[in-house]
Amino acid sequence: MEISFIHLKKMENNDHQQQRYFQAKKKVAEMKGFYGNLSAFIFVNIGFLVVNLRTSPEELWFYWPMLGWGLGIIVHWMRVFNKMPLFGKDWESKKIKEFIDQEMAQKNKYF
Repeated sequence: MEISFIHLKKMENNDHQQQRYFQAKKKVAEMKGFYGNLSAFIFVNIGFLVVNLRTSPEELWFYWPMLGWGLGIIVHWMRVFNKMPLFGKDWESKKIKEFIDQEMAQKNKYF
């Protein structure tokens, strides 16, 4: 059975569409995880504030867990929405391309 060029092209398009679908699905799952984390951050820290003000209003401690978790939220947001200044997805893609280019240059040097 011979596979035609058109059939191969359709298979490539389907593979490409499937790959794009799974990438989009992964991105949505990452965003959903971030928003879940953010919601928990808000509700838990409101709870900490209420407990702090009811039990020991003269000594405020609620902001310490809020500060620590808040830093984690910021890093999570930066990772999910590709805002990492040093090691984001753009950096990763550039490094991969750089290594491939170096390897190709090395091969071409000897052949």
